[in-house]
Amino acid sequence: MQLHKRITGYSVLKKSLLFAVAAFALASCRQYVEFRGYAQGGVYSVKACLSGCDVPTDSIGRKISEILWLVDTTFSGYNKGSVLSRMNAGQSVVPGREFEELLSIAELYYEKSEGAFNVYGGPLFDIWGFGFKTDSLPDEDRILKALNDCRERKYLNLNAVAQGYSCDLVAGYLHSIGIHDMLVNIGEIYCEGRGPAGKPWSVGIDAPVDGNDSPGAQISGIWYSKGPGAGIVTSGNYRKFYVKDGVKYAHTIDPRTGYPVRHNLLSATVVAPTGADADALATWFMVVGFEKAREIVLGNPDIEACLITTDTIWRSPGF
Repeated sequence: MQLHKRITGYSVLKKSLLFAVAAFALASCRQYVEFRGYAQGGVYSVKACLSGCDVPTDSIGRKISEILWLVDTTFSGYNKGSVLSRMNAGQSVVPGREFEELLSIAELYYEKSEGAFNVYGGPLFDIWGFGFKTDSLPDEDRILKALNDCRERKYLNLNAVAQGYSCDLVAGYLHSIGIHDMLVNIGEIYCEGRGPAGKPWSVGIDAPVDGNDSPGAQISGIWYSKGPGAGIVTSGNYRKFYVKDGVKYAHTIDPRTGYPVRHNLLSATVVAPTGADADALATWFMVVGFEKAREIVLGNPDIEACLITTDTIWRSPGF
């Protein structure tokens, strides 16, 4: 299976968000810098070794925040002025290069997954209470209507791939100025090269248990990078769910049936060539469940994964 294997470049806009810079003073590289700020409903962190880079640190920070501003004004369904929101509202918009590229990645995974990954599944997420609207427990008629809206591709929801793609955009910019030792964390992660201690990066995997709402508070294992660039993303049903009448309804909706999934796969952590690949694959795996996800991983040398079920933890041979 051919993956999307491109880390894009980036052309700068003229608006920025707040950011903070913290310098590392560590033995292996005294020019490591961390750029921090707020984006996509949380805190982002970009760690990069600036050795050999002649771009001023404050300029790099501004560019990173501009990229994330571009993401918000393009892909966010919560920003009513974004390209996606205006498109969903029926307004006439001219999508930019980033929008068209992300949509092409989404289409690729829709085809590969035979509909299990579907960015037009937004109406289903809305009626079940996990989208841009608050709702829950729809009746059969509403589910059928939402499924029909999905088939007619009326509304986009790019949450399943946009964060990973955001990491790729930031990494693409850093590549363009000669930086190749980095860890980009925007909720999802892209990392490459070595960290401040001179060793490849390591990333903790959150334990998929109810109540584990703080990333890093409880981990089930650690993934160790081998150095080449990779996206690493975890998708799971242990943070976004609700219980009604004793039944748990998780946020992973199967866009082929219209209902939340009921299998025993709790989380899927995927390592792939790009953040967008890893993000899309993790969502796909959570829809199809453990057996199918394991089959896909074992059939593709470009993918590694850790799949956690109610019964076991499975890691691919290269994970």
